[in-house]
Amino acid sequence: MPTGLEFFDWLLDQYRSVWNNRLLSVENRNSEEILKEAIKRELLDENSHPRVRKNKYEKYYSAIKRLMDSNISLETKVHLIEVHNQIMDELNA
Repeated sequence: MPTGLEFFDWLLDQYRSVWNNRLLSVENRNSEEILKEAIKRELLDENSHPRVRKNKYEKYYSAIKRLMDSNISLETKVHLIEVHNQIMDELNA
């Protein structure tokens, strides 16, 4: 597993692999910012039409289940869940 600046590059690639290589807006942002923004958008269900959006708790459950069912390493799952938890804490503040 990479360390330092390369860690979020690697973690973002792992996230993309779980979410079917989802294209993410980069707009002069680093991998950490891109990953956190993507997770926030996922938890807020911003990728769905407003009439079918689920609440952040349902989306959190779905996201964690998808991570746990994926083929990425257990260590990677833990790191991605930690980022999801951080974003949920921020959304609940």
